Amino acid sequence: MKIGLLGGAVLAAALITSNFASAETRVTYKSAKSTSSYYQMAVQIAEAMKKGSNGDIILTVEESQGSVQNVKEVAARTGNYVFTTPPVLVKLAQKGKAMFEGKTNPKYDEIRALFPIPSLTMHFVMRADSDVKTFEDLAGKKLLIGKGSFGAKEGAKYIKLFGLEGKVNIANVELGSSVAALKNKQIDGFVTAGSYPAPNVIEAAATTPITLISLTDEQVKQTKRTKLMIPAGTYQGVDAATETTSLPVVAYTTTQMDDATAYALTKTYWSQKAEMGANHPWWNAVSGAMLANVYGKLHPGALKYYDEAGIEVPAALR
Repeated sequence: MKIGLLGGAVLAAALITSNFASAETRVTYKSAKSTSSYYQMAVQIAEAMKKGSNGDIILTVEESQGSVQNVKEVAARTGNYVFTTPPVLVKLAQKGKAMFEGKTNPKYDEIRALFPIPSLTMHFVMRADSDVKTFEDLAGKKLLIGKGSFGAKEGAKYIKLFGLEGKVNIANVELGSSVAALKNKQIDGFVTAGSYPAPNVIEAAATTPITLISLTDEQVKQTKRTKLMIPAGTYQGVDAATETTSLPVVAYTTTQMDDATAYALTKTYWSQKAEMGANHPWWNAVSGAMLANVYGKLHPGALKYYDEAGIEVPAALR
């Protein structure tokens, strides 16, 4: 009789453990380089998902070499794969253009959006004593734009676009040296792309009086990027709003994820966003209005949440 009771207890414990295990949802979240702000965001999302779901959702953050890799891995990934990328790369993958030319895959058509995350925001950071207030003022100045990154490519593009090619002295050093170089007056300014408030700009403003170059509406239009306003007071000493450009970034998954999981991920993300923003201000710039920047279709599970929450969804995403 005692053996039977013991066996029953063991069986009950096993069933309880099994139920808990089956309730736990595991998700792979492919992010960016471990040194980037987007990797930091991924860790914050993972912590928020675990807390907001009482441990039912476990995100495993994976480092990547960039958004193109994240999209390409859709071809081989199975299960609950979530990745971050600018929506334009999803468009290029599905249409087989640019870096996806000749490398089309039917699985790219299975990509579905979940939620927007902070945008890549262009910052043109200048020493306050450089007297640079507009792009035209950059002529004759020494500017660090970095190498290989989105910010470096955009910085070079804008210099050419606004007629400054050959007129600006480009510092041939890595972006990681920017704060020290600015402080030591080795450069007049630097270009960086990161969700605001960007850590390297915060650091620069803490040691050196800075200004940010504000684009005009016409210049924003020329860049063909999304307009974004960095609020006044975001950085120490920058007391006016800064008009600049941004590249939207979105968390995507595929149709392999079931509706219940996509719904839970999306709902938990939005329910935890305010708390994330209290500790990490770059989340405060994210709103439901940013769904307008998404390319492709929303996952049905995510769409269910947006409809329940009364968040306006563009018709093209349905």
